Amino acid sequence: MSSRPKWRTLLMLGRASNLPTVWSNCLAGWLLGGGGENWPRFALLCGGATLLYLGGMYLNDAFDAEFDTQHRRERPIPSGVITEKTVWRIGLALLAGGFALLVPLGFATTVLATFLAASILLYDAVHKMVTFSPVLMALCRLLLYLVAASAAAEGVTGLAMWSAIALAFYITGLSCLARKESTGVVIQFWPQLLLVVPVLLALLVNDGLSRPKAWSVAAILVLWSARSLRSAWAQPRNVPRAVSGLLAGIVWVDLLAVADEPRTVGALFIALFLLALGFQRFVPAT
Repeated sequence: MSSRPKWRTLLMLGRASNLPTVWSNCLAGWLLGGGGENWPRFALLCGGATLLYLGGMYLNDAFDAEFDTQHRRERPIPSGVITEKTVWRIGLALLAGGFALLVPLGFATTVLATFLAASILLYDAVHKMVTFSPVLMALCRLLLYLVAASAAAEGVTGLAMWSAIALAFYITGLSCLARKESTGVVIQFWPQLLLVVPVLLALLVNDGLSRPKAWSVAAILVLWSARSLRSAWAQPRNVPRAVSGLLAGIVWVDLLAVADEPRTVGALFIALFLLALGFQRFVPAT
């Protein structure tokens, strides 16, 4: 029996170090949807998204229990620190609780949250069986953007939709790399090109005074992505480290989507990025 503290086991199961990226998704989607000063709505949004994410991660381990027994025996279930039945119960309760928090935000949010919860369950159930699972993961983050935008003052705007699609490309590239973490399969280069799609969108939609800000954030995103990917290509290869870096980089993708916002907003995203890196020192991101 492992001596790992129970609280850390629960955080590991929920991949809690990635929560700052969930909150940055919510903030970016909220701003793209027109924002507003109804902070109780925003708090409900973040709370619901947090529980949905944690529930999805718990259920991911529950569905993967057999695979992890063979390939990742350090995970909580195969290592014996928590039972598979308990993980199922917690995961389903978190997923239901997250959905319940989003329902009061309106009909559009409820519909999108239904699709999001269904996508999370579908991903968890089939991601080890199908080659297009990175697209399913990307769909979850895309829908989270739209859920956040739908809860804001103007709802799902055109820019919110395009930004969600750009984020989905980034997540697809990231997830294609993450799939190689446990299997040892040869890493393909082309999916990593998808990581630059948010940069292309930002350079298309930002003009005038917003362009210098967009260029600055785009440069940071490109440099951070390159730094992260170096761990996947250099010898000895460290794919988990590369994936962890790219996961934290989601915050830069979100900031790029709202690059024309005031500096105080940018400071919030930077704080979330640093928080994600800090959390990764204590709880693995993958």
